[in-house]
Amino acid sequence: MFSITVRDHIMIAHSFRGEVFGPAQRLHGATFLVDATFRREQLDEDNIVVDIGLATRELGAVVGELNYRNLDNEPDFSGINTSTEYLAKVIADRLAERIHKGALGEGAQGIAQIAVTLHESHIAWASYERAL
Repeated sequence: MFSITVRDHIMIAHSFRGEVFGPAQRLHGATFLVDATFRREQLDEDNIVVDIGLATRELGAVVGELNYRNLDNEPDFSGINTSTEYLAKVIADRLAERIHKGALGEGAQGIAQIAVTLHESHIAWASYERAL
């Protein structure tokens, strides 16, 4: 399986509901490094997984929709605990939509899997992987 990974970052505010979250139940900020990995069995006709420039642009567009937002006030997240794991899934699903719509080029139709990792710090991160 071949893969490429592109990186961006995101800064959000949010709060959690539930005793398991302790002090994070209060409104707080979070900054994440965001890695998006695109995988496929065979390289395309240009011998690439996907155009890195297009992948970088589309990841930037997806995280740009969330950056500097209080997720507690965003309709898409109403009533949802926006955990790191959940946000990784949201970003992966939004990237998948962009691939299906052709935003990463025709060659991207051969991508088999996306993995998104959100790094909370140098010692903690969460990922979500999905097939296309």
